[in-house]
Amino acid sequence: MAALARWCYQHRIVVVILWVVGLLGLGAASQTAGTAYNDSFALPGTESTKALDLLQGAFPDAAGESDTIVWHTDSGSVKDAAVQQRIESMLGQVADRSDIASVASPYTEQGAGQISQDGKTAYATVTFKGSVEDEVDLDAVDSLIATAEKARTDGLQVELGGNAIQQATQAPPGSSEVYGLIAAAVILLIAFGSLLAMAIPLITAVLALAAGTTSIILLSHVMTIGTIAPTVAALIGLGVGIDYALFVVTRHRNGLMAGMSVEESTVRALNTSGRAVVFAGITVCIALLGMLVLNLNFLTGVGVAASIVVFFSVLTAITLLPSLLGFFGMRVLSRRERRRLAAEGPHEAHARGFWARWAGIVERRPRMLAAIAIALIAVLSIPTLSLRLGASDQGNDPADSTTRKAYDLLADGFGPGFNGPLQLVAELKSPADTAALNELVEQVRKDPGVAAVVPVPTQPGAEVGIVQVIPTSSPQSEETSNLIERLRDDVVPGVEDGTTMQVHVGGMTAIFDDFADVLTSKLPLFLGVIIALGFLLLTVAFRSLLVPLTAAVMNVLAAAASFGVIVAVFQWGWGAEALGIGAAGPVEAFLPVMMLAILFGLSMDYQVFLVSRMHEEWVHTGDNRRAVTVGQASTGRVITAAATIMIFVFGAFIFEGQRVIAEFGIGLSSAVFIDAFILRTLLVPALMHWFGRANWWIPKWLDRWLPHLTVEPADEPVTPPRPEEKREPVAVG
Repeated sequence: MAALARWCYQHRIVVVILWVVGLLGLGAASQTAGTAYNDSFALPGTESTKALDLLQGAFPDAAGESDTIVWHTDSGSVKDAAVQQRIESMLGQVADRSDIASVASPYTEQGAGQISQDGKTAYATVTFKGSVEDEVDLDAVDSLIATAEKARTDGLQVELGGNAIQQATQAPPGSSEVYGLIAAAVILLIAFGSLLAMAIPLITAVLALAAGTTSIILLSHVMTIGTIAPTVAALIGLGVGIDYALFVVTRHRNGLMAGMSVEESTVRALNTSGRAVVFAGITVCIALLGMLVLNLNFLTGVGVAASIVVFFSVLTAITLLPSLLGFFGMRVLSRRERRRLAAEGPHEAHARGFWARWAGIVERRPRMLAAIAIALIAVLSIPTLSLRLGASDQGNDPADSTTRKAYDLLADGFGPGFNGPLQLVAELKSPADTAALNELVEQVRKDPGVAAVVPVPTQPGAEVGIVQVIPTSSPQSEETSNLIERLRDDVVPGVEDGTTMQVHVGGMTAIFDDFADVLTSKLPLFLGVIIALGFLLLTVAFRSLLVPLTAAVMNVLAAAASFGVIVAVFQWGWGAEALGIGAAGPVEAFLPVMMLAILFGLSMDYQVFLVSRMHEEWVHTGDNRRAVTVGQASTGRVITAAATIMIFVFGAFIFEGQRVIAEFGIGLSSAVFIDAFILRTLLVPALMHWFGRANWWIPKWLDRWLPHLTVEPADEPVTPPRPEEKREPVAVG
């Protein structure tokens, strides 16, 4: 690391040019290629997938993406001549489009059930040629929306709903990154007191983010990358990019105050904190790439995309950052610090003030403070016990969106379950199976959770039969999930018995329900993999068993407490409407997996920076009490400053207007707060005081077997400036 840092410092112009050329090349390539984001995900072996496969095989034209156009009249009826004429003209234009397979109008004999009982609301089903994940052009969907909305008049409301409509109208990422950067700039300015020192972490983070996001665009052409992936990657990349640079710059500033030349201080900072940055980046990437064990392309794309941004964050920290430090010289110190250095001479940076006093308090009362921290975590974790995974429906879209208005109109006119119908897709192998399907219809009608059952007419000899089931509850409600379970476990098997008929419960609501079940079943494997890998890395780095074990437990506690906050806000609805993120509903099924990957990675960052300083002191003195106290006092300020930046960066995403992104924003910001201000500054040092010398114990046979990896080597004696490169004069102006 020292050799790399010295080369980048001495060839700083070359390094900057290489970065600029590389960024311009990536930008040009991404502009030329364009995006190819794909939100498809496969759930092989599930009932809903089998139902979908049967539909696509038997009715390929009807198996495409289906969305709805809903209209409501304030007075009269949707059957009034003026309304009907206007709507039929619009539906005709939609049906004539080359990307539309069919339009089911309520103004036909077969569509009579598409008009509400009060006659004020009606809908048409629009079926695209292909699925939204693979073949539907969202620009064409925008054109469709514009065509439909032209039918609006005073007193006639026209709205659109469905998956394709939601994706086309979903607001793109707004100014969250900008707000996060502004907050980070203020915090860095307060921490450093120097505009240039403030600018360095921001520059490296922004350039890493630019390189990462353009690479993600190119990668979307060769693997499945969802539309949410760039936003999640930006959310992570900004946080870690600023934090990594912050740790290195802080060490560099301490070196300058100790009398080192700019070059030697830069090399020392990269050879110490830079190593910790590389190690921390590796742990974050391992945690993110742990999602590959789930074998779900949707999550694989997110993990790979976020890892790319983290990789560039590390790369800028170990190459571009030393180059910038060379350009800025002594000006990374504030004017006051430069005056003090000129007047008093070099001095070592010693922990003093609040963090030194706080470390002393933790040293004196470790058991009491550990008990307080555990109690706080336990209270925050209580809501996690009622965590329910699922998929929020369009009733949680922003109130002014057309999808939310269409959802509300259908729920008011036809019942809440109308927005998420289930499909019973039956394989019919004999005339007896057709009779059994009719019997199934009657049995399903008797279920108290069913509002209506609509069999699709089948031709004699048809091999596939379809029955639409309208629940009494909304798609995201627990009652609907219970209905799916009853149909699959009780009602359908009871009718299938003694026949050759096979029935699969499908539909989008069932697909999302299966998605939640698949992820829940694979969560223990995923959790075990990332805990085991993190444990192994920390064991190698710190030659200890108790330190990595403590880290693993802390990560689980941080996750439990942050999930508690998510459940309280999004599932229980505490403050959700005030934040503009919709009503109470289930937590998105994929959130725990993605949150755990991100949290374990970020938690490892703080653990590495905290314990590496403790380990350095332990190697020097062999005194655990001193090692823990000095390590906490030395790193407390920079860890909490870094955490505060992350909290603001993540918190800015709450106001994106998208429920899923807001879940990440609230979950990650609360997790970072809990991790940095409760676990790393209170519980971890308290426990390490309590454990004593056992913190650093490892069996001799294991120590010999493990490879030796130094995260942050002890500082070497300061190398005097070479005659040809004297330390820059201290400028105070």
